[in-house]
Amino acid sequence: MAINFIISRFVRNYDDVSNKKVREAYGLLSGIVGIIVNLILFTVELFIGLFINSIAVTADAFHNLADVTASLITIVGFKLSNKPADKEHPFGHGRVEYIAAMLVSALILIVGLEFIKSSVTRILHPEEVKFSTVSFIIMVIAIPLKIWLGCFNKTLGKKISSSTLKAAGADALNDVAILSGVLLSLIVSLFIHISIDGYVGIIVALFIIFSGYELIKETLNPLLGEAPDPAFVKELVSLILKYDYINGVHDIVIHNYGPGRCMASLHAEVPGNVSIMKIHDVIDTAEKEISEKLNMFLVIHMDPVCFDSEEVIETRKEIVKVIKSFPMIESIHDFRIVGEGENKTLVFDAVLNMDYKISSQDEVNLRADLDKSIKVLHPNYNTVITLDYNYSPL
Repeated sequence: MAINFIISRFVRNYDDVSNKKVREAYGLLSGIVGIIVNLILFTVELFIGLFINSIAVTADAFHNLADVTASLITIVGFKLSNKPADKEHPFGHGRVEYIAAMLVSALILIVGLEFIKSSVTRILHPEEVKFSTVSFIIMVIAIPLKIWLGCFNKTLGKKISSSTLKAAGADALNDVAILSGVLLSLIVSLFIHISIDGYVGIIVALFIIFSGYELIKETLNPLLGEAPDPAFVKELVSLILKYDYINGVHDIVIHNYGPGRCMASLHAEVPGNVSIMKIHDVIDTAEKEISEKLNMFLVIHMDPVCFDSEEVIETRKEIVKVIKSFPMIESIHDFRIVGEGENKTLVFDAVLNMDYKISSQDEVNLRADLDKSIKVLHPNYNTVITLDYNYSPL
């Protein structure tokens, strides 16, 4: 309730999450709140860490300082990612948000590695940790603050589908475990005189490194070109198939140019006996309407297919049965028969499962095996088989 109240107070038109300005406002709000909370925790924990001579507390204090820097980078990242498209970047600057997250990840990893070094030094040269009731109470207060910050960032991240803000939320919730470990070290110091501070410091550092690793993985995937969200692909296909004359869709390729910014291209199977001008009008309308509805840039290539030939229909059914004996093939498309009399050729694309890694020679062998299986049914047919991959699985 409090989180939604803050959003409604500081983000104008907060429900219009597809608006770039609204998205930027969410990023700015997350960054400012993160700076305030983490600066408070950094100041408090640094004072406590120095006062009670605890490397674990000091480690988490500087982790909070790293989070302040991360919040600043997040703000700058959202600002730059909202820059309009230009000649050098015709699809905008949306990927800057991913780059900003990568910088945050690197910063977190550096802090984690540095405190592993400090913790090992403390294990080799242990020093007494002084328990302080005031320090203990302040650390207990820090835990709900981090829980709230984590939930805050995760809520904002879900509202605008931002992997960066979701990762920031997860990082803050990881800090809860870190603070709990620090509290354990303080409690243990009351009952035994064996210093476990260095060991707890290593645990703290490992949590920091793990947070950095998770954030890198979250932001590196879209930069490398990850598979699109199956739900998005399903919605895209569902919308396209509602248009007249479009009977099938394949070869869907979706490029991510930043959150809320993508380009898609696909092939639509249309009847080959309908006027090309009529089909073109349908395709043109589909491109414009779907691009606006899904906030994307869509390009549709039309593939004319014969739907009224009994020979084509029956032969296609037979080929579909043939490919069931080839587990690496998911489906076929662009099926047609060319030629006359006995000189006929079956032409189609076979879609390979991405889980099967085959070499160029394997592809040659697969085509030969398919041709052999088809000739058992139709010895007079030649084949032209194109092997394809499903880049956007449902």
